[in-house]
Amino acid sequence: MSFNRLRITAACLTLLTTGLLLSSCGKDSSRGGHGMPPAQVGVQVAQPQSIPLVRKLVGRLSAYRSANVLARVSGVLLKRAYVEGSTVRKGQVLFQIDPAPLKAAYDSARASLAQAQANYTNMRIAARRAQELAPKGFISQSELDNAQAAERTAKAAVQQARAHVESARINLGYATVRSPITGRAGSQQVTEGALVGQGSPTLLTTVDQVDPLYVNFTMAVDELDKLRREQAQGKASLQDADKAVIRLALPDGSPYGKKGSLDFSGTTVDPATGSVALRGVIPNPDGTLLPGMYVNLEVDFGSLDKAFLVPEAALLRDSTGPYVLLLGKDGKVVQVRVTTAGNYRNQWIVTHGLQKGERIIVQGIARARPGQPAQVAKAPPAAPGKRAHAGAR
Repeated sequence: MSFNRLRITAACLTLLTTGLLLSSCGKDSSRGGHGMPPAQVGVQVAQPQSIPLVRKLVGRLSAYRSANVLARVSGVLLKRAYVEGSTVRKGQVLFQIDPAPLKAAYDSARASLAQAQANYTNMRIAARRAQELAPKGFISQSELDNAQAAERTAKAAVQQARAHVESARINLGYATVRSPITGRAGSQQVTEGALVGQGSPTLLTTVDQVDPLYVNFTMAVDELDKLRREQAQGKASLQDADKAVIRLALPDGSPYGKKGSLDFSGTTVDPATGSVALRGVIPNPDGTLLPGMYVNLEVDFGSLDKAFLVPEAALLRDSTGPYVLLLGKDGKVVQVRVTTAGNYRNQWIVTHGLQKGERIIVQGIARARPGQPAQVAKAPPAAPGKRAHAGAR
């Protein structure tokens, strides 16, 4: 009897457990088949806008014009007539080469010119006399031809002598070395007493024009192509070369007070880096900037029309590329692939993939799953203490 009672008790326990499981399943089915509640997320409504096309790059400054001051005649350098590192004007005397040998050569050329002119005068008088005597039969035709040929030869000798005088005068002027441009003169390369210009021009110093300055930088060719494609599709309005604005930051991070403009865009791609050379012009009236400095710059190429700004945290990436999560009209999370064009004010610029009015998930992204339901989280009510405090005011 005791054995049968145990069997009956075990059967009762089994029936009780089965009933509890069925009751639990019935409760789960009463929730609508969803084991978890919808994810609470924060959204931002996509609104197209015009966004400045600003690129942050690194560039290097160079002189607007750089002229090598050379000794173009042979002679001994007598003196330097400028202060090294100072600003010099165009035509200002920088060096003096011993002019004595050059002055002697000039005087000799002038003397040769005077001799050639005197000889030409004699030959011209002889040719005229021959022309008068030949019709009367006092001289032969051959003698007349010789007299006229001598006159032409003497005339050519005068022209040659004048050219020698002009050459000697130019060389004498080269003895006084002047600045070819206005700018900042560099250090002296040759000391006084040295023989310069012997066989080839000798570098004496360099003058650099530092107002304005060039800023040279590069940009990836694929990014430039992207800008051109956006413009061709009507999504971008690119500035003309003389209207693109350049802003500099000094090495210590402080902004430079004056704006520059884009001056040149290269026509070839560097095969080693895949980039295109660009150049801008920056005013430098106070001489704050120096050639050779590296600077951070922002280049405003124009604007992107009908683009969207997405917070950095809302743009996700995988092996395929960037994407965002949207909250669809049916309340489910949707994954959408997008195309970016850099960032602006700590937000990503999206040019393709989004439509006006779509809800971008910007908060609670970790809890949102594509295809799963989600709902916009409500803002928490203000604390009673804060309300009372605000009312007391």
